[in-house]
Amino acid sequence: MTELTEIVARAAAEKGEDNPGKFQVGTRLRHARLLAGARLKDIAEAANCSESLLSKLENNKIQPSLNMLSRVCDALNLTIGELFATPDAEQDVVLRAGQRMVVELDPLRRGDGIRMERLIPYAKGHLLQGNVHIVAPGGGSDGLVTHEGEEVGYVLAGQVELLLGDRSYKISTGDSFTYRSEIPHGYRNVGDEEARIIFINTPPSF
Repeated sequence: MTELTEIVARAAAEKGEDNPGKFQVGTRLRHARLLAGARLKDIAEAANCSESLLSKLENNKIQPSLNMLSRVCDALNLTIGELFATPDAEQDVVLRAGQRMVVELDPLRRGDGIRMERLIPYAKGHLLQGNVHIVAPGGGSDGLVTHEGEEVGYVLAGQVELLLGDRSYKISTGDSFTYRSEIPHGYRNVGDEEARIIFINTPPSF
């Protein structure tokens, strides 16, 4: 991944992107595809989406859902964590309030959707992955997902419905939960205010 992150960093510098919190998903996906020598058509077919949609994504005209981003990364043989990696991420020990990278996801047709604020730098060698999911009223995950590993969550604020297999749990501020990530899982904000949830999982999956 060193070569990919160097290309991403160089592309960002050429575009004058001096705000590390402004993550250009499409730009990094396009450079990852070019680095892999793959055609737009090939990746679109592997990710089960149209060439037109993938082209819009690569040109930052749309923001992907977490589900779509995962499919495209799978087609490129990389994790979302590798996509987010930065050349100096391994040097980050303290991430100050207001300086953590915030990744904007699409509205998913549910309220204003989801933002993810990363707690653990996305870099090779980390055994954990951690994010604060910031969910607008009515927002939620794009269906149920499964992946290898185990995760734990803690609700910092708000009321959330946790979907786990064929069961659902109503959880609120101060509640925590844990499960094997191979069980289909997702969530949605069922309250009237913004919800904030810490998710920690291992191994890193996105």
